[in-house]
Amino acid sequence: MSTSASPTSRLRPPDAGPFWADAEVVLEPEDPRPGSWAGGPSAQFVDGTWWLAYRLRRPVGEGRGFANVVARSADGVHFTPVVGVGKDAFGAESLERPALVHTPEGTWRLYVSCATPGTKHWRVDLLEAGTVEGLATASPRTVLPGDECTAVKDPVVLHDGQQWHLWASVHPLDDPDATDRMTTEHATSPDGVSWQWRGTALAGRDGRWDARGVRFATVVLDGSRTWALYDGRATAAENWEERTGLAVADGDGAFVAAGDEPVLQSPHAPFGLRYADHVDLGDAGVRWFYEATRADGAHELRTVLLPR
Repeated sequence: MSTSASPTSRLRPPDAGPFWADAEVVLEPEDPRPGSWAGGPSAQFVDGTWWLAYRLRRPVGEGRGFANVVARSADGVHFTPVVGVGKDAFGAESLERPALVHTPEGTWRLYVSCATPGTKHWRVDLLEAGTVEGLATASPRTVLPGDECTAVKDPVVLHDGQQWHLWASVHPLDDPDATDRMTTEHATSPDGVSWQWRGTALAGRDGRWDARGVRFATVVLDGSRTWALYDGRATAAENWEERTGLAVADGDGAFVAAGDEPVLQSPHAPFGLRYADHVDLGDAGVRWFYEATRADGAHELRTVLLPR
C-alpha cells in the first residue's frame, strides 16, 4: 500500500536541528556550482519499495530544468533511476518539480510542470501508467493549462479517501518583470484529472520573509489539525533560494502562516531549503526529502528520518 497519500494523524512539524544535521545526501548536482540543482523531490512508499521523483537542472542559459527522474530504493536513501523524461518530450523550455502519485486503483501518475518556450507561462501535464516503468512511454496530457494571465506549476497532489486535492503555485503574468510572484491555490477533483479551483490556500504577507510569494511543498491531512510546509521568499532576488515556513489550515480551505520566521533553512548562504516532502511510516517515524543550498551554491537532494 501507499503511505504518503493517506490521511496522517498527529504528525508534528519537523525539528530544524536534526532536519539538517541528521540528513543524508540522496543526490548531488551534476556540476558543483550555482544554478546546478538536484532536487524538487516527490516521494512514495509502496509495498515496501521507495519511489522518488525529482528534477535535474542546469544554470539558466545551459538547459534549465532538463529532466524529471523517478528512482527506486530499498532503504529510502540509496536510489537507482528507473525512468527519465526530458523536457523535449513535453515541448517545454524547462521542467520543474514533479508530483509522483500512486492512485487508489494502483496506477502511477507523474504530474510534470512545463515551461512554455519563449514565455513566462507554465502548465502541468500528466503521465499515467500501470507501472512506474510505463511512465517512460506514456503520452502526456495537459491537466492544468493556466492561461494568458496565469502560470501554474509545482503541484502537491493528495487523495483524502473521498476526493483528490491539489495545491499549486500560481504566478500572475500581468507584469513581465514580476512573474516570480506566486500564491498557492487549491483545487479538487473526483478523478485527479479534471480539476476545479477552490480558492487561494495561502498568500504572502506584506513586509514579511514570505512577502513576494508562497508555494506549498507538502500537506499533512489531519482534519482540523491539517498543516503544510511551504516555500517562501521576500524579494525577487530570493527566487530559487526560498526557505521553508509552516502554515496551518483555518477550517475553510485556506491556511494561515504560523510565526514570523522560516522554520527550516540551509546553513549555507543564501540559505535555500525548499520542496520538502514527507512519507509517514507510523511508529517507524517520518522520512523527509528536500532540496537545499550547499556551500558551493549548488543544490542537492537530502533525506532524513525523524520521529513522528
